Amino acid sequence: MSAKSENMRVKGLSRRSLLSAAAVAPFGLAAPARAASPAPVPKVASLDYGLASTLMNLGITPTAIVSLADWDKWVIEPEIPAGVADLGNGWEINFEVLAMLKPDLILTTPYLDALKPRLETMGKVLRLEIYDASGGAVLSKAYAATRALAQAVDRVAEGDAFLARADIFFDDCRKRLALIGAPPVVLMGFLDARHARVYATPGLYDNVLSRIGVENAWKGQGNYWGFETIGIEDLARVTDPRARLIAFEPVPGDVLPKLAESPLWKALPISQPGRFSVIPGALMFGMVNDAMRFARLLTEHLENTA
Repeated sequence: MSAKSENMRVKGLSRRSLLSAAAVAPFGLAAPARAASPAPVPKVASLDYGLASTLMNLGITPTAIVSLADWDKWVIEPEIPAGVADLGNGWEINFEVLAMLKPDLILTTPYLDALKPRLETMGKVLRLEIYDASGGAVLSKAYAATRALAQAVDRVAEGDAFLARADIFFDDCRKRLALIGAPPVVLMGFLDARHARVYATPGLYDNVLSRIGVENAWKGQGNYWGFETIGIEDLARVTDPRARLIAFEPVPGDVLPKLAESPLWKALPISQPGRFSVIPGALMFGMVNDAMRFARLLTEHLENTA
């Protein structure tokens, strides 16, 4: 090729092309690709506590949740960061606030299906089924919903890591409880001094008991939320002398004083000293995060009272 032809070829290249070619020519390699920018964090509004706690375990703080004021009463952990908006009561969503926030994604459940048509006018809606009339083991459904949520918010790796940690944690609880020969338990939440919710199959608490190797001494069948409403006298049906009765906070303020004076309560075998206790609560209608909190609280309590 003549010098004149070579000069013409070089002039035909853009300055950027020429510089790029010069940079890689000595090595005969393509220039390294620029690192991809991290995916933007989506704005997600959650109409369910369990989905909100799961979202935070995927590394995303919800933009807004329902009933923010009661989070510390029922969910407790993880702690809600400052700046999360309150959407009001689950059945009385503040649609004005929701519209102003313009979320990329709205998380909901079958419980709020009546609101779904209106929610769909405000953004993309993801409806995840954990507690519904189809029944089935809640913990397994919570795992499936976690994977679906992780996929929807582009956090698949984080979702897999979270569920792997959960499995390791449940396995550890099972080993610890096997070492002490954990007794059967009856789990309940007081409604008043005469009535309670007792937690049964197929609910989250019952599923966790199976997962960590503790027998549920309540043999009744719960609804798909995993509980059965009973009168206190029904606790007489628990005849296993090893069984422990465990109630969860919060307990209405007048309940324990009234029970202390109740001949019926004092006559129940399972209410006797050493067999009845109250422990901190965990979200009974939650997901994997809440199942782990419950497993930790129960394991620590049974170890401390063994």
